[in-house]
Amino acid sequence: MSKGIAITGMGIISAIGNNVAENFQSLMEGKKGISKISKIETIHKDDIMVGEVAYTNSELVDLLGLSTENNYSRTGLLGAIAAKEAVANAGIKDMKAYKTGLISATSVGGMDMTEKYFYDYLENDTNRRYIESHHAGDSTQKIAEQLGIDNSLITTISTACSSAANAIMLGARLIKAGQLDRVIVGGADCMSKFTINGFKTLMILSDTYNTPFDENRKGLNLGEAAAFLVLESEAIVKAENKTVLGYVKGYGNANDAFHQTASSDHGDGATLAMEKALEVAGFTAKDIDYINAHGTATGNNDLSEGRAIIRVFGDSPPEFSSTKAYTGHTLAAAGAIEAIYSVLALQNNVIFPNLNFKTQMKEFNITPQLEAKEKRIQSVMSNSFGFGGNCSTVIFSKEQ
Repeated sequence: MSKGIAITGMGIISAIGNNVAENFQSLMEGKKGISKISKIETIHKDDIMVGEVAYTNSELVDLLGLSTENNYSRTGLLGAIAAKEAVANAGIKDMKAYKTGLISATSVGGMDMTEKYFYDYLENDTNRRYIESHHAGDSTQKIAEQLGIDNSLITTISTACSSAANAIMLGARLIKAGQLDRVIVGGADCMSKFTINGFKTLMILSDTYNTPFDENRKGLNLGEAAAFLVLESEAIVKAENKTVLGYVKGYGNANDAFHQTASSDHGDGATLAMEKALEVAGFTAKDIDYINAHGTATGNNDLSEGRAIIRVFGDSPPEFSSTKAYTGHTLAAAGAIEAIYSVLALQNNVIFPNLNFKTQMKEFNITPQLEAKEKRIQSVMSNSFGFGGNCSTVIFSKEQ
């Protein structure tokens, strides 16, 4: 059986909390972070509901101790906050003591500042500094600077909504291959008019609370968030007597190449990703105690994923739920947000509820977990499925 890679630190900021502890409390209390738009001027602000982080950009700048002349995008600010919490949680004092890398995922990048100052760029140079923070890799570089990582692998993954899951997967593989001793992995995405307009065009945004796996689901709520995990080699864990929060046990990525923005009706890519993750972990379907589903509350995703779960687990799968009713769909950050929720489920032996569910889908008989439930959990499967058919699954376990 394949050995897992140790998780020694976690950090998160989302619509339901500014750190790991606050997020866990909200999950247990059923506290939703979904509301009308308050931080972006958009013609759609009264049409849809979203999951916004409570802090303003100015407050995030203050928390990081940055100059007011900085050129951080909101993505970079959120990412730095979450990554610094993860590093502190892991008890890392000397970032250069081991070969350490950073793999950060994003879709939005610096688009929030570009759309805010686009016309201003032409008229004066006051805010022209934000041009340099537009590209996806800039937020990764900013996070690396905040963490003091400057002599190792620093890279960005952008595979839509599977991005952060793929960052976790790549980090684990690099440690297994002996290329790095420690990798900070995760993702960050902020709210922007670019994504609001894009998803509005696809007609998959809900004007109310999203309802994953419900027959009458109306679409997703966009969310903004950042989350990072610290992965460390067995050698570091032993040398420093580290506390291990959980293990990255298995992972799989597949692409069904079905459509630019839709999954195949029968979940071909999702099925392959889950099967590959089980294979890497050396598990069978019976070894999974809980599935943190992708569960976006769109017509296509929930049907496709539900069918894929049945293909892998049969008509009686383990308890499953989507936590996107809490946070909204956080795009490239989703895989890392839900990785932390998966580890919290492991640590606390609890299954988080699938909020807002009322009506069973007619296409199959499996039903998500509707109430928080105590259960002895050894392994959790977390799904993250992106546009272009990019499907990723990561399995987290208590034991190596």
